[in-house]
Amino acid sequence: MAVVIRLQRTGKRTQPQYRIIAAEKRSGVGSQAKEVLGTFNPCAKETEQLKLDLERVNYWVKVGAVPSKTVATLVKKAAK
Repeated sequence: MAVVIRLQRTGKRTQPQYRIIAAEKRSGVGSQAKEVLGTFNPCAKETEQLKLDLERVNYWVKVGAVPSKTVATLVKKAAK
């Protein structure tokens, strides 16, 4: 099956937080992730917004996982 790297929403209704996960493409929105690669908190300060394990992201991309557009943007931001 195809693996994608995407965001999974967590947190309260008015305080969104996201996990960056590797999951099967056909799995549901709240389903089990293969691996949690990091977190993204848009409500936090600029320096604390993004925590990402770039080594694991690169591994999943090499294996054939496709990141979503938003995750691809976050990976570029984290690589700086």
